[in-house]
Amino acid sequence: MNVPVILNLSVALAICFALYRMQATHVSFTRRVFAGMGLGVLLGVALQVLYGAASPAVTETNAYLDIVGSGYVKLLQMIIIPLIMVSIISAIVKLKDASSLGKISVLTIGTLIVTTMVAALIGILMAKLFDLTAVGLTSSTAEVARAAYLQGKLPDAQAISLPSMILSFIPANPFLDMTGARKTSTIAVVLFSIFIGIAATGIAVKKPDVFASFNHFVKVAHVIVMRMVTLVLRLTPFGVFALMAQVVASSSAADIVKLISFVGASYSALALMFCVHLAIIAAAGLNPLRYVQKIFPVLAFAFTSRTSAGAIPMSVQTQTARLGTPEGIANFAASFGSTIGQNGCAGIYPAMLAVMIAPTVGIDPFTAAFIVPLVAIITVGSVGVAGVGGGATFAALIVLSSMNLPVALAGLLISIEPLIDMGRTALNVSGSITAGTLTSRLLGQTDMAVFNNEREVELDSEQLVA
Repeated sequence: MNVPVILNLSVALAICFALYRMQATHVSFTRRVFAGMGLGVLLGVALQVLYGAASPAVTETNAYLDIVGSGYVKLLQMIIIPLIMVSIISAIVKLKDASSLGKISVLTIGTLIVTTMVAALIGILMAKLFDLTAVGLTSSTAEVARAAYLQGKLPDAQAISLPSMILSFIPANPFLDMTGARKTSTIAVVLFSIFIGIAATGIAVKKPDVFASFNHFVKVAHVIVMRMVTLVLRLTPFGVFALMAQVVASSSAADIVKLISFVGASYSALALMFCVHLAIIAAAGLNPLRYVQKIFPVLAFAFTSRTSAGAIPMSVQTQTARLGTPEGIANFAASFGSTIGQNGCAGIYPAMLAVMIAPTVGIDPFTAAFIVPLVAIITVGSVGVAGVGGGATFAALIVLSSMNLPVALAGLLISIEPLIDMGRTALNVSGSITAGTLTSRLLGQTDMAVFNNEREVELDSEQLVA
């Protein structure tokens, strides 16, 4: 470790200490997350200005920052499966009307899929307005390597069909899925948890003593898991700081400028789709501004971490403790939203990419003959997209191969992939929270006292990590 790296890490350590002091002096959780993001940006800019994005000093510094950033994400991923299982089982055991389980599933998944269709149309619109095209773009060595990688992944994408995808949701070996071994492991665990919950309610009358013991076990497990969630969430400002510093320090300004039109179109589409989410919230009779204030911390984490699945614990906490959504609905929305109907990664991104690439093979992308099948394929392909880094790439491969478009051209965007992936992931999480909030509202289960609590915008985050 050389002197510049030691100095860089000393500054990072000082920032972490400052964030700790903010926590010790009871500065609100939202402000600490915002501070972590801002300080991460400043450190990333400073590192890039002093050394350059590709310098050894930045690379080594990022390797140490990765311990904090990726370490935090791994801790969140560690508690995803236990959280999903105990929360869903607990919610089903508490259900007095079993039919509400079906209503929750239909409303949640339906909202996710419909919003993905809307997201695809918005992506097409922005591609038109920004006049995006891959015609004339040249490839660097990294982009050529990325193209080769995508070609290698193409057979996997082509092998995907709706029946096989639905079949993959069924947990043939639930213990294997608890390890996250498959792209659809999260949904498989959700289904397994539902089976356990339904089986438990089935013995409530016939074997009340056994049911009471099981119910007590679930309550104990739930308390312990939620305590684990609390401990990990305390690290959020530190994780956000490290992740943001890494992204900014390693991003090439020249590459961003070269593809600035795609970046601008992407974020315009993401912003417009986020407005659609807020319109849905407003239509449900909720204050959209208060809603934004309450979900900001989880969106900030999703933006910096680039993992929808990793945001599940924080999403559930935000929905239950800040938005007044019941825990069962919150878990359904967060879990399904991490692999189904991701508005950013599976909606906007593949739509824009298809429109951008189509002219290279002589296809007019703004005809009904192209747009209708594109939106249909995107909607079907959005089922089962993994909520981790690379999910958007896989979704794009499915769409491009189904539309008979050259997948290798997607490699042209490798240099700006992290930059646009941050916004896409934040929109994915926003979509899942919107689905949960709308479902809860339509079923009349939203605790409006929690949602309307003005002080909660500042203080509830402290309750999350108390």
